Amino acid sequence: MASLASMSIPLTTERARERSEARTAWLLASPAILLIVLFVLAPIAAVIFLGFTDFQLGIGKFRFVGFENYAHLFNDRTFRKSLWNTSVYTAIVAPLSIVLGLGVALLIESETLARSFFRTAFFLPVASLIVAMATVWQYLFHPTIGPINALLALVDIPGPNWLGASGTVLYSLSIIGVWQSVGFNMVLFLAGLTAIPRELYAAAEVDGARSSFDRFRLVTWPMLGPTTLFVTTISVINAVKVFDTVKTLTDGGPNHASEVLLFTIYQEGFVYMRVGYASAMTVVFLAILVVLMFLQYRLLDRQVHYT
Repeated sequence: MASLASMSIPLTTERARERSEARTAWLLASPAILLIVLFVLAPIAAVIFLGFTDFQLGIGKFRFVGFENYAHLFNDRTFRKSLWNTSVYTAIVAPLSIVLGLGVALLIESETLARSFFRTAFFLPVASLIVAMATVWQYLFHPTIGPINALLALVDIPGPNWLGASGTVLYSLSIIGVWQSVGFNMVLFLAGLTAIPRELYAAAEVDGARSSFDRFRLVTWPMLGPTTLFVTTISVINAVKVFDTVKTLTDGGPNHASEVLLFTIYQEGFVYMRVGYASAMTVVFLAILVVLMFLQYRLLDRQVHYT
């Protein structure tokens, strides 16, 4: 009996210690949890709620309209156009920025001289204010005094109105998007390349991987799996969220040719003051992001090799 009592005392003490640690953990995590609730979960809940109303800024009263906003949404030509433009922009910017970012990272990693200089030079677009750099791009793409059209004129190629024509404006914005994203992807890939053990390259060379391409195919690319998955996710999210360049350079024009989802949401919510309708758009936008992320992880995570 005494032995059972002596065994129960350590168990009680252990449980009390675990409860104390749990309370301490919740206490330490409570500021972060509070911030997540206030700035993430609560706004999402408010957006979902407002999406079922006809709430407008400046009007105190509103009523529930059910799925009326969503029914109108998918019959809205402007929304469909912005959804298409966002899809095209993402399909151009995300793959190109990933491929170019990886290529630049491989070149810098193989360079022994001025490595820090090239890292800084390619990362500058990420650190620059896009609104300020948009002015530079506006000059570069100018139809009459822009350097790009001046270079095309040297070889007798008529330069288009890059930002003023419906057929070229979205591709011009995509060029800016790629320029802005390559440096960030380069830094992520450089971190992944640095983490690859050098012994794997030596082992691959012993096994017959003599060329740089063979070493990349057998060692570098498989070991960059987790980094590539992360870069792909970030690149798609950033491309879908494009807004600054559109607002600064084209304001959605000409003829809605460069209007993207976030710009349409901004117009509806803060220009036309239709917050309920803009909230419904936001819910659709968030749903698209969630679906894209789910598909990426389902398709790419199976091919990723974690060390």
